[in-house]
Amino acid sequence: MALVIYNSLTNKVEEFKPINGNKVNMYVCGPTVYGYIHIGNARPVIFYDMLRRYLAFSGYDVTYASNITDVDDKIINKAISENTTEKVVAKMFEDAYWDSVERVGSSKPDLIPHATDYINEMIELIEDLIQKGYAYVSSGDVFFRVSKIKDYGCLSNQQIEELNSGARISVDDKKENPLDFALWKKTEVGIKWDSPFGSGRPGWHTECVVMNHKLFGDVIDIHGGGMDLKFPHHENEIAQAEAAYGSHLAKYWIHVGRLDLNGVKMSKSLGNVIYVKDIDNTHDGMVLRCLILFSPYRQMIPYSMDLFNQYAKEYDKWVRAYKQCLFELQYKGLLKDEVDPSLIDEFKKYMDDDFNVQNVLTLINNIVKVMNTSLRAKDYDTLALKLHTLEVILDVLHINLFVDKMTEEQLAVYKEWQEARLNKDFEKADIARAKLVEWKLV
Repeated sequence: MALVIYNSLTNKVEEFKPINGNKVNMYVCGPTVYGYIHIGNARPVIFYDMLRRYLAFSGYDVTYASNITDVDDKIINKAISENTTEKVVAKMFEDAYWDSVERVGSSKPDLIPHATDYINEMIELIEDLIQKGYAYVSSGDVFFRVSKIKDYGCLSNQQIEELNSGARISVDDKKENPLDFALWKKTEVGIKWDSPFGSGRPGWHTECVVMNHKLFGDVIDIHGGGMDLKFPHHENEIAQAEAAYGSHLAKYWIHVGRLDLNGVKMSKSLGNVIYVKDIDNTHDGMVLRCLILFSPYRQMIPYSMDLFNQYAKEYDKWVRAYKQCLFELQYKGLLKDEVDPSLIDEFKKYMDDDFNVQNVLTLINNIVKVMNTSLRAKDYDTLALKLHTLEVILDVLHINLFVDKMTEEQLAVYKEWQEARLNKDFEKADIARAKLVEWKLV
């Protein structure tokens, strides 16, 4: 079975066929670094990290890019309020962002473009759009003429008439049309650059288009982000790409749903957030990863402590089973590097079906169940096969159980413990076990 993915641009589940053979270029909108990220922000961080890993596991050569927006009104306001510079603010919260990325088991992208490194290219794009009639200068600002794009609304599946009456469209006397969006913002406050249109800074929607184009060319394979970016951000990216390059920017658009807290959208402005920085770096961060990965990616996650605790129990069950089985196989010298091909095929079948993660969760639990049964039955061949199969699947999902093989010293004590139990030398067994408990091995 070939990999099929839901394409937000066509509203269809489509077979995934990269533009150039097995090479995949993927761009995901990154953070605006003015504050700490919350667990809702972590959802795309986790999903696209998994997507990158699964594509690589499936034999694709993946280049994953995700940007840092290091110029924005929120960054400027933060710098002013703290009597510092935008650069200092951006650096502080970018460092915090990468720490949070690590806390939830994700890795840095291959490419990390920063908006402030592409200002000249953004100015060039805006000049090109003005020359082509897609953009206009108004009182020092530059706006994009949405009316020039015939299929504007194609990603969010909305008609221009509907958008005109939408509550999210800001009213601005400078605009020819309420839907027109800013490509360049005139500013007298905070960081700014000189341009043919006057002193100012680029608009958010322009940044990703330019960075995408400079990194990958006209059309990439996958463009991703949260569902809330579909409109207006991604819609406006497509409009600029159509005007400048004659394309929809990406072949496949993938969006992940929100994570709500106790039935309410998580928002820093509302104050109902759980920051990733406040999550434990090992156990709880991995539980959150499981919670997010095993929730259907396009659906909203109704986050609660009950839901978190449910996944914590699942995760802890895997850790206990894996630890017991790994140590027993190591003690017996029967560890294998072989997998059960039927289970790997089953894993791929579910993942290839637009990431049917709920079936993957069931598969993992079934493997753990067989491992426990095999351990009790002393069926070490089956146990070793299932254990390594579990390792491979969890590695693709990058779920870390934080259980390592025993060191030589630990293995020697483990052998003492097992042999003392067999010989019913309970005093010696208790001494050995106390050491193992101290090392958190039992």
